[in-house]
Amino acid sequence: MERVIAKVLVNEEQIKKRVAELGEQITHDYADKNLLIIGIFKGAVPFLADLIRQIRIPIRYDFMAVSSYGSSTNSSGAVRILKDLDRSIEDCHVLIVEDIVDTGLTLQYLKENLLGRQPLSLKIVTFLDKPERRKVDIHPDYNGFVIPNEFAVGYGLDYNELYRNLPYIGVLKPEIYEQ
Repeated sequence: MERVIAKVLVNEEQIKKRVAELGEQITHDYADKNLLIIGIFKGAVPFLADLIRQIRIPIRYDFMAVSSYGSSTNSSGAVRILKDLDRSIEDCHVLIVEDIVDTGLTLQYLKENLLGRQPLSLKIVTFLDKPERRKVDIHPDYNGFVIPNEFAVGYGLDYNELYRNLPYIGVLKPEIYEQ
C-alpha cells in the first residue's frame, strides 16, 4: 500500500501521543458529567477506539453515519443521515468524534441537527483539521492535528473506501485519485 503514499503527514507515535493528550484533556473537562460520545462512521472509528481508551471517566458512546461525498473526492454539500443515534441525548453532554473537518459542511449540519435535540452541551473533537478548505465558520473544540490541503488517507480516512487501515496519516499520490 505504501506505493500509493507520497509522504507521511502524521506517524504512529505522533498519533498515540496526541490521542493520549486529548483523552487526558477530555477526562479533565468532563469530570462528573454525563458524557455521551458520538462517533461518526466510518472514518472516526480508529480515532474513537483509541480515544475512549484514554478517557478515564465513565462514558457512553453511540454512532451516526452521514454522507456528503459518495465516491467523489469533493463534498457534494448535501448531507444525509444514513444511521441515526439509538438514544435520546437530552440528558447528556455530547462530544462528537470526527475524523476530519474539511469544508465543515457535514459537521455544521450535524451540529445543528444535534443541538435541536437539546443536549446539555455539545462539543466537537476532530482528529484532523484542514482549515484551508473550510466553507463555513465551524471550529472543533478539541483538535488532533492541523494539516495542509492535501489528500490525506489512513487511520480511518479513505479514498473510495480504501486505505483506512493505514496506521498513520499519509498523502495519497495524485495519480491514484485523478484517474
